[in-house]
Amino acid sequence: MNGRTLSYGAATAVVSLIFFTWGGLTSLNDVLIPHLKSVFDMNYAQTMLIQSSFFGAYFLMSLPSGRVLAKLGYQRSIVVGLLVAAAGAALFFPAARLPSYPLFLGALFVLASGITLLQVAANPYISLLGDPAGAPSRLNLAQALNSLGTTLFPYLIGPLILSGAVLGATELAALSPAQLAAYRAEEAASVQLPYMVIAGCLLAMAAFVALMRIPPLTEATERADNARHTYREVLSHPHLRWGVLAIFVYVGAEVSIGSFMINYITEPSIGALDRGTATEHLAYYWGGAMIGRFIGAALLRRYDARRLLALAAVVAIGLLVATMSLHGPLAMWSVLAIGLFNSVMFPTIFTIAIERLGPMTSKASSLLVMAIVGGAIIPWLQGALADHTGLQSSYAIPLLCYAYIVWYGWRGSRLAPSLQGQALAGAALARAMH
Repeated sequence: MNGRTLSYGAATAVVSLIFFTWGGLTSLNDVLIPHLKSVFDMNYAQTMLIQSSFFGAYFLMSLPSGRVLAKLGYQRSIVVGLLVAAAGAALFFPAARLPSYPLFLGALFVLASGITLLQVAANPYISLLGDPAGAPSRLNLAQALNSLGTTLFPYLIGPLILSGAVLGATELAALSPAQLAAYRAEEAASVQLPYMVIAGCLLAMAAFVALMRIPPLTEATERADNARHTYREVLSHPHLRWGVLAIFVYVGAEVSIGSFMINYITEPSIGALDRGTATEHLAYYWGGAMIGRFIGAALLRRYDARRLLALAAVVAIGLLVATMSLHGPLAMWSVLAIGLFNSVMFPTIFTIAIERLGPMTSKASSLLVMAIVGGAIIPWLQGALADHTGLQSSYAIPLLCYAYIVWYGWRGSRLAPSLQGQALAGAALARAMH
């Protein structure tokens, strides 16, 4: 490789590949949930420990990831994140060989720890590569590749994991202990090859990124923060403080809807699909998010990001009302269509939450990524509600999440007066440069 630093556009393209990868890895949890539920014969609340382990890593590892970012910078942090994620994927081999549900959960935690560092580094990096006014649009484009990963991974890899014949509770009860152990081992083994291939690809990506020369942007990390702002100071900015909660409820809602998707659309009163066909339909949910992010990237160049965020959340609420009250194809397609309107939410919340924070950006990014723990808590809450009231009515949980996002987009994301002055000055400077 030559010694020339990549342009902002080329650096954006390189880092966007990372978005594609972690999106696909995250969506595979939606395939693991029904698979491991049948392998280990668990209820919904027990199965949602998959998401709790995965997204719990965001809560526990975000602040350490922020310190890694401050010490190593963006590029090396991305490389380390890829290596840790590769180690987590490799742990699926012994977890399936035993098979052991706790070891599966441990492997997911390690995998998610690597993705946490990638999130802490890559989201603000993309936002900072260029004009601040274009940050929501740039991050939406990068997140569109993230959604491409979430669309393709379940479609291409999901059938490999769900290829075996699933036995019902009555059939499982008729098996001897030896037969039951053999059945669980055979079913669990279907995850070994996909995740070993994933581990190899992550190692190759780490080597690729290590060889690139991407702009360091050290002025936006804690290296340039001579005052060493505390997290309390960072959270004193209302648009960030409420943004942390907005990320929490958004990720929780998105993950919760995806986690129950296969179980929901296979119900006789909804879609009456078999698991394989339902897995393919899951691609519509994540594919809608991908298409919406390309559309959102264009719309955000013309319309106010905050109002667009609120409008998308309002439509998501309407679709959830249909999901909870209807039956048959209308109920199925209502829940699948939510992905289209989820599309702009995460990147828009993230970019407006870190707006005008300067050298506090890495700390703010750590807090926002920590809030992704919503994906661990809210699906579990919906699972507990589903066990008591039924799956369809349990969608009241994500509905409440979107109601908060409406408020955040409309009111809670407004900049404090001191930062509004900076925003106006920055916009004037950008126009002068053009």
